[in-house]
Amino acid sequence: MTIQDRTSEPSHNGNDGDRSPKYHAPVADPMAAVLELGRIVLGETPLAEVFARVAEVAKRTVPGADEVSVTLVRGDTAHTAAATGELAVELDAHQYEDGLGPCLLAARTGKAMLIPDVVKETRWPLFAEQVREAGMHCTLSVALPLQEGTAGAFNIYSRDPHGLDGHSQEVAEHLAGYAAVAMTNASLYNATARLAEQMEQAMASRAVIEQAKGIVMGERRCSEDEAFAMLAKGPRMPTASSATWRQHWSSKRGESGSGS
Repeated sequence: MTIQDRTSEPSHNGNDGDRSPKYHAPVADPMAAVLELGRIVLGETPLAEVFARVAEVAKRTVPGADEVSVTLVRGDTAHTAAATGELAVELDAHQYEDGLGPCLLAARTGKAMLIPDVVKETRWPLFAEQVREAGMHCTLSVALPLQEGTAGAFNIYSRDPHGLDGHSQEVAEHLAGYAAVAMTNASLYNATARLAEQMEQAMASRAVIEQAKGIVMGERRCSEDEAFAMLAKGPRMPTASSATWRQHWSSKRGESGSGS
């Protein structure tokens, strides 16, 4: 049976004596989710929105998911890059504060971490209690295979004990690969666009400085180095516009002319 076939099956709360269905929104077709991630247009979608869409797609696609967040870890620092609700953000924060928990372990080891029922959880008893108090009873953390230097994970929360199971993990891991590609491509595009903008600004500033040096050298009959030293005492060179430079040195020219 394929992932697509199994996501259409009705899910149950995991208690043998109670076969009533859980109250979750209809599960989306995993292949449709993959196609949706592939349709994200780089350059038209802000980076934060890409991460938010990844979280929303996971919530709609993983069977049993009530809330989903995306954790990013770089070195010893972790933060929630996107979430489908504030509750997920708060539960993630508990793990960051304590420095341990299923999402951090999943991100760093690449292994999925499932807590079928927080009432019976012994590995992270404090986190399990925090999850229960927030009204959730089951969690699943699945690693996101991101670019080198950054680790990540889906954090999936369910209101029902055993609301997430092996099939949920299978779907989440399948989706994580495509989500990581979308997130990595968006991050690289954003970094490249930012670098190009910085280079453009640097080139503009250099052109302004060269123009100003020429003006000073012509007026003061000085060397290039001497002109640069004079400019260093004027407006801040890295950020001053050409209009600012012209205004500054025009006033200097006026002062020089009136003093002669």
